[in-house]
Amino acid sequence: MKMQSLRSREPAARAPIADTVPPLPDAASLLGEREFGTVRHLIAQYAGIKLSPQKRNMVYNRLQRRLRARGLGSFGEYLELVQREGSDEREAFVNALTTNLTAFFREPHHFEILLERARARAQQRGAPLRCWSSACSTGEEAWSIAMVLREAQCPGSVLATDIDTDVLHTAQSGIYRMERAATLAPERLRRHFLRGSGGNEGLVSVRPELRQIVRFGQLNLQSPVWPAQEQYDVIFCRNVVIYFDREVQKKLLARFADLLVPGGLLMVGHSESFPSAHAGFRSCGRTAYERVGA
Repeated sequence: MKMQSLRSREPAARAPIADTVPPLPDAASLLGEREFGTVRHLIAQYAGIKLSPQKRNMVYNRLQRRLRARGLGSFGEYLELVQREGSDEREAFVNALTTNLTAFFREPHHFEILLERARARAQQRGAPLRCWSSACSTGEEAWSIAMVLREAQCPGSVLATDIDTDVLHTAQSGIYRMERAATLAPERLRRHFLRGSGGNEGLVSVRPELRQIVRFGQLNLQSPVWPAQEQYDVIFCRNVVIYFDREVQKKLLARFADLLVPGGLLMVGHSESFPSAHAGFRSCGRTAYERVGA
């Protein structure tokens, strides 16, 4: 992919691509109560996501694309395919129903806290700062963490994981439409991205210096067994557990506590406060928690 350094003048932002296919007038009737109930059961079983009854049109919009891709005429046929032993559609089913709203430096207060921690570590010439973006979606969160480490001149690494293989592919590519990066300050764009030219006009790619910091992998946060991991200084888990029930949240929090070093940081979503119920965490900022004790 041919890329060049970003200049001061940025191309005009393009209109965003719609995230959903407009539903047909009889969407709810085409996805009947029985089929919708099966969808809710399966996505809870496969990914731990609890879909509310109000998500029926969203489910229709997203799964209708899969019906077209597989050439099927009904949701009943499609769900039979998903449940078939060894089905190659199960992963696509989970990918289709995973919510992936994200942006560079979303909830900026977390990155301000991270910057303070990274600068302090750099001044102390301590060990590299180990960070985990546990639900990285299309990668903006992980690359934002890497930008902070680079700007603070702090040695470190970022593990970026997600259950959705489609968004992981986008994240690992590190290539985005210019409008996705339009919220970044011009200096950040120039420092951390290359701009596409010719056939790649309107695209930006993260620089090799960031790519050296971030590694990617698939992970279901609700899997009973995770791959062996080192301990982390910072874990981001934002706007994910709202889809999990309270018992699952408790188990996930205990696992995070085990993986954080004393004094380590856990960043959660703007509407989440589940770490406050754990004795091993104390609030240290807006939706930011510090690991206390051993």
